[in-house]
Order: sequence, then structure tokens, then C-alpha cells
Amino acid sequence: MTRVSEPSRRALLAVAFAAAATATAGSAAAATPAGAVQTHAGPGLVDNQAWTSYADWRTGTAKGTRALAAARPGLVIETPAGTADYTDPHTGKTATWEYATWTSPVHRLAVPATEAIASWNAHTPAGTWLQVELTGTYSDGTATPWYVMGRWAAGDQDIKRTSVDNQKDGKSSISTDTFSIDNAASGLRLVSYRLRLTLYRTPGSGLTPTVWRLGAMGSDIPDRFTVPASTPWLAKELPVPRYSQEIHAGQYPEYDNGGEAWCSPTSSQMIIEHWGRRPTAEQLAWVNPSFADPQVCHAARFTYDYQYGGCGNWPFNAAYAATYKDLQGVVTRLRSLTDLETLIAAGIPAITSQSFLKSELTGAGYGTSGHLMTVIGFTAGGDVIANDPASPGDDAVRRVYKRREWENIWLRTKRYNASGNVVSGTGGVCYLYFPSNPSAGQSEALKAVGVR
Repeated sequence: MTRVSEPSRRALLAVAFAAAATATAGSAAAATPAGAVQTHAGPGLVDNQAWTSYADWRTGTAKGTRALAAARPGLVIETPAGTADYTDPHTGKTATWEYATWTSPVHRLAVPATEAIASWNAHTPAGTWLQVELTGTYSDGTATPWYVMGRWAAGDQDIKRTSVDNQKDGKSSISTDTFSIDNAASGLRLVSYRLRLTLYRTPGSGLTPTVWRLGAMGSDIPDRFTVPASTPWLAKELPVPRYSQEIHAGQYPEYDNGGEAWCSPTSSQMIIEHWGRRPTAEQLAWVNPSFADPQVCHAARFTYDYQYGGCGNWPFNAAYAATYKDLQGVVTRLRSLTDLETLIAAGIPAITSQSFLKSELTGAGYGTSGHLMTVIGFTAGGDVIANDPASPGDDAVRRVYKRREWENIWLRTKRYNASGNVVSGTGGVCYLYFPSNPSAGQSEALKAVGVR
């Protein structure tokens, strides 16, 4: 999280939304029994696509990879397509790697998009890593370049996981983890894309990454300072551990110094532990034993983006969650609190991104130009129950926020900052972590919000 008085790296991302659009997030839903799935009659604003099954991995174009038929299907290196040198920009070290690639089929977006964010779930044992790239076609018929969406490994001993700056073609650009049309008001959109995976390993090692999930979320969210109010229909609270980011202030400067900078990994760790996963004592042995909640330090280290200089890379957080046994993680956008209620009813909490002035969220006690918190339930009156890591201690993390205030600060795409200038909002961005084999009710809820 970043306070209003400080510049936010996330706030500097080029969030380009359609200025002329008038569509809004999904309409309010009528009250129904808890556990039911709510649907929207409103226009689609988000397109999610993912490759996860054995049949999925057998499509596309493989060069040295093969589909793995297993309880959790995936993609692995079969025979390397060649070798390549990579100089890590954060260490200066050059190493030679064997590699293999898989390129997805063309996905035509149901929603021609102003933005796209990739997500992936993978196992990368020591001596391996992966790269995700995106290329697409614009609505004017021209093509984007191949953009690097991330160079990633679960650990940090082989490469330093990183986004790549200064990628642009005059029509679009990459801002850390997000593909954005530079001038959405022009009407230009991304109408289709392909993703390319490159899997790397130490030469002669026989090792391989295993990729279980690859996909992207494309969206075209209209400019909006306010959104319509949704109708509450659920009263339920999920059991989620409570961790404060603030008790880590000043810890590990090499991972952005704890405190306000650690809202994303702290939120991720809370939801990971909701699903019964956490680091082992051996994995936590590197953490200073005098630090409370060492698993939060661990999450910060292993979500840290060495180019971005922080732990707030959205896909890196989702990928970190998926390093835990049988968990999946995706980045998406939701349409309203109705979607969040549908997920909570199925037992799936969410991590949401929002920005606001101190006066805009009663009880928060702070303002921020970019912050992550977890939504864990709803009161009988429909207010939002959140585990907000921007709290002085773990015992203060659980908060209840007014529904109308919270819904608006999360879903809007435009807002006024403390100086009175118009700046961007996140437009409903969230991370979802859920089992690799969700229950029937969980699958139905995920499908209802556009995720499979």
C-alpha cells in the first residue's frame, strides 16, 4: 500500500479505459438464499481464457514441450529446442540454458480489450525458470510485437524474477504486468492474442518446469467515477487468518522494506492459509527468528519483482499462491459486489485492489493510491467484512466497511486524488486463489464470475 502523500509505482501504470463507453458493471441482483449463484444481465466487460487441461496442452504449437497426462495436467520439457544465453539484469550474471516453447492457439476476445493481464501457475524446481509472452492483433488489423509479461521462478537462486520495462510499439505498452492500449479513446482495441511459454533448464540436467495453468484476462472497463449500487443478498463470513503488514515496517529493505509496501504478499498469505497451506519450518529458516509472522516475510521475498522494486506484481502473487500444493491463482476483474458475494457463498475469499482518500472509506483511518486487502464476508446488512493488512497489529486486521463506499472505491476507474487531480482506479481488479480440484459449488461460482 502507498499513502496518498507518496507517489505509487502502481499508480504510475498506464491504465487506459474507454472514455466514450457508458456501460457499467453488472446490475444489482435480487436477494436469494445464501449459497445460490447470482448472474448478471449487464454487458460483458471482461474476458477470461485459460489453458489447464491435457486436451488444452495438446493444442497450440509445441517446440520441445509435451503435454503431461496426470491428475493435474501440465506442460513440461520433452526435448530441448536449443540453448540460449540469458544475462540477468539484476545480477549481471550470464548463463546458458536449454529451452523449449509452447505457443497457444489464437484466442479471440469476447470483449475487445483495452487491457490484458496474464496469469500462470507452475512448479519451477531449482535449475529451471520460465518466461511468458503475449502477442495480439489490434482492431485495425495490425499486430503487436511479442511482449514479455514476466520472467519467473518460484525461487530466487537461479534468476531474479522480473517484469520488463520499456516495451511499446506506439499503440500499446506494458506497464509492469499489464498490457494497455495507449489511447483507448481512439477506439483501438486488442481483439485477439496468443501466449507463448518458454521453459528453461540447466543444460544436461533433465529438469523441467511444470506449468499447470496459463491464461489471460482482457477487459474494456468504461471510465467511471461512480458505479451503480448492488443489492445485498448474502450474510456470511469465512475463517481467514489475520496478518498486519505494518508490524513488518523496516524489515528486509531488499524486499521493499516491509510495512506499507507489503499489502499484496500479506493479503496473499492470509488467503493461502485460509486454504490450509503455509511454508514449512525449513522454508522459513532464513527469516530473522525475532520477527513475528515470518510467513509474511517469506511471501514478500517470493513475490518480489526485481524490476518493479516491490511485491505488488499481480501475476507474481497469483503464481506464488500456486506454488502451494493443489492451489490455483488467477488475476481477474469482477463486475460488482454481487460477484464477490457469489464467491464468498461458495467459500472462496478474494484479494481486491483499490485506491481512495481517507474521507472516502469510513473506518479505514488512512488514504492510499494503491492497496490490497482481502474480502472475507458480508454482514447481515450487506457491509463488507475485510481483513485489511493496513492495521497496527494482527488483532486489528478485521474491519467492517460500508458497502456503498467500498463498492465504489473498488470498481471505479477514475477518482480525484488529494490534490484534486483526476487519477485512475483499478476497475475491480482482484486475485482469486482456489483449489486445483474445486468442489461443484466452487466451480459453479467461479464460472459465474468468468473463471474456470
